[in-house]
Amino acid sequence: MKREYKKWFSPSLGRDMEMLTFGHAGLPTLVFPTSCGRFFEFEDRGMVASVHDKLEHGHVQLFCVDSVDQESWYNRSVPPRWRIARHMQYEQYLMQEVLPLMRYDNRPCHLAATGCSFGGFHAFNIALRHPDVFSAVLSMSGCFDTAGFLSGYYDDDCYFNIPPHYLANIGDPWYLDHYRRNTYVLATGTHDQCWNDNERMAQIFRAKDIPCRLDVWGDDTGHDWPYWQRMLQTYI
Repeated sequence: MKREYKKWFSPSLGRDMEMLTFGHAGLPTLVFPTSCGRFFEFEDRGMVASVHDKLEHGHVQLFCVDSVDQESWYNRSVPPRWRIARHMQYEQYLMQEVLPLMRYDNRPCHLAATGCSFGGFHAFNIALRHPDVFSAVLSMSGCFDTAGFLSGYYDDDCYFNIPPHYLANIGDPWYLDHYRRNTYVLATGTHDQCWNDNERMAQIFRAKDIPCRLDVWGDDTGHDWPYWQRMLQTYI
């Protein structure tokens, strides 16, 4: 299986960023780590190994990025305006620096995004904000209402980065048309602390007549890596 390590100075973030890529062909998938996680998390936690055959046979590629959550959403040492501003810089890094790498050997090609827990938020948020770029997204045990990370602060940037807020009110035909052509999968479990968040997101999709698959796994499925390994095997 092809594995590559990449590191460069990010102009968008003003610091070095690292990533790991897996696979040589197939659907290019942007992988977000969990809360404040690192680029090597998917490999260390057995997620890459769980889809080894699909990577080996060229069905999918994984582009595992670092997070800046400790500098943005989780950074209580700075005002909330700076938290959301840092997140916007992170999106700029993804769109202007990471995506060209994903497209380099995959043009023209649809892109996907995935993540677990807070990584599920990142995956859904970037896919909903850029539905012309990401045609598929898989969230495993995602949490989506991030308003609580902003200490009561709220502006347009906050609004447009909290999926339950902006999706519920969106009426732009361009966005709705793209959403209705794309693939959205919410996977959670009966013992998952984020089950309610997933139900709420699915309800918003249905209200907007946007196809969305919500799977609530039984068998005591909870919020942890062994369950996410099985989910990744099932959906990727």
